[in-house]
Amino acid sequence: MKIKSILLSALACASAATMSAAEAPRYIFYFIGDGMGMGHVMSAECYNRTVRGNNERLLMMQFPVASAATTFSASSPITDSAAAGTALATGHKTQNGMIGMNPDTVAVSSMAVSLDKLGYGIGVITTGAPDDATPGAFFAHVPNRSMYYEIGRDAANSSVSFLGGSNLRGLRDREGNPTDLAEIIEKSGMTIVRGTEALSSVKTDRVLLLNTDSLLVNDLGYAIDSVPGIVTLPAMTQACLDHLEKQSPDKFFMMIEDGSIDHAAHSNDGGAVVKEIISFQDAISIAYDFYLAHPDETLIVITADHDTGGMALGNQHVPYDAHLKYLDYQHISKDRFSDFCKNIQRQRRIFTWDDMREVLEAKMGFWKGVPVTERQTEELKETFDRCFVNHESGEQKSMYASYNDFVVKVFSIMDSFTGIGWTATHHTGGMVPVYAVGVDASRFNGLNDNTQIPIKIMEIVTGR
Repeated sequence: MKIKSILLSALACASAATMSAAEAPRYIFYFIGDGMGMGHVMSAECYNRTVRGNNERLLMMQFPVASAATTFSASSPITDSAAAGTALATGHKTQNGMIGMNPDTVAVSSMAVSLDKLGYGIGVITTGAPDDATPGAFFAHVPNRSMYYEIGRDAANSSVSFLGGSNLRGLRDREGNPTDLAEIIEKSGMTIVRGTEALSSVKTDRVLLLNTDSLLVNDLGYAIDSVPGIVTLPAMTQACLDHLEKQSPDKFFMMIEDGSIDHAAHSNDGGAVVKEIISFQDAISIAYDFYLAHPDETLIVITADHDTGGMALGNQHVPYDAHLKYLDYQHISKDRFSDFCKNIQRQRRIFTWDDMREVLEAKMGFWKGVPVTERQTEELKETFDRCFVNHESGEQKSMYASYNDFVVKVFSIMDSFTGIGWTATHHTGGMVPVYAVGVDASRFNGLNDNTQIPIKIMEIVTGR
């Protein structure tokens, strides 16, 4: 990633901040790090500084505005993504589980709709499914976030010019049978393509970009897994930007969500979270390069919908320290390692402790790079025998996956070396960061509520 100097950022923002309110930003980038709380950012920042040796902070931390936002929903001190996405898209609080509606199930308009009416081209992309809660809040109105078919239909009927993500779940019903959603989307004038390379053949003004891997339904896969050929968030960001520059060169709005941060945090997978935020920075860098070319016409706002997992830099195993260098020995996400273990159990094939030890050395760096102790090795072997030999195991569940005791033990040992701590496998009510640069970015100074962020963006656009 090309990190620009803090001085350059400050000077460019100072120029933009002195503009009159009448000069609305022509280009708006709205980044949402799903589940990205303060601890997640600080862990990635510590990794960037102590392991990568970067003297410059993460790009978003170099922005001249660095503030915070509260995230509670209308129904709970701890929001879900549907209510939080609705707040960030529409400026309205709602109940957990509801998208684009107030608590009385009355549809509320998103800033994307308002900006479209003002002539802005609209792009909405995510590492998750395009019919997931956060992207859906920018174009859909449903009382339940699991109404994927209806969300997809709303996408087809919306003014979104570029929509991207992993896979549309509404393409099949609950029994797995194909629906008519693909036909509805095509009839709306939106072309469905898989992979960024296929975009060159698109002839329509509207496009739905999906992942090349149709088996990864909920997300594009984690950056830490480095799966060849899948669509990445930086590639999707560039593709969406190219499309909007072509279709709506005068002004456009992009919402870019990294939903994989949330998925990794639900799993309490510190390595995956940190590497995902680094990937998120690569996507932000694309927008920032655009901003440097158009400093008096661009606004970039970065925030999160909520905190997931209560991730902290520091735990009871490594007091007053953290050793994130060990994260570079991890070459597999907790989810993919769990899939590997489940596959072993399903096959019922003979898989010995020595076999597993080789896997842990290759994928987690245990014993070779991560100094696993004799006692921890004994605990790992005992847990391995219980799970894979005696087939007796408990289960840790998160929102998107489940893990047997052995998987949990492996990643808890990794945490004992890195110093990363967790309070939950769900969301928390902690505040989230807000970063901004560009036209009237100073409006985001001070403590925000999540509902204020879209309202402030629209006030900047309309000169109020």
